[in-house]
Amino acid sequence: MILPTKYISPNEALIGVGATILSHLKEPMTVSNLWERLRSESNVGTFERFVLVSDLLYLIGAIDIQDDLIAKAKS
Repeated sequence: MILPTKYISPNEALIGVGATILSHLKEPMTVSNLWERLRSESNVGTFERFVLVSDLLYLIGAIDIQDDLIAKAKS
């Protein structure tokens, strides 16, 4: 589910959804604003999936949360 397999396409795997989220995260924004921007993306699907992928991105260090805003992590 996290990585693509024979039965899960890269676009539907959590890592693929994470790439979609990161592509829309051009500037720091609130969770609500980011969700509103992504809710129409077919591979993101539900809010639960959005939160799951956001957690994954935070755990691997791809995003940071500062002052209630989500932003891409600095390299």
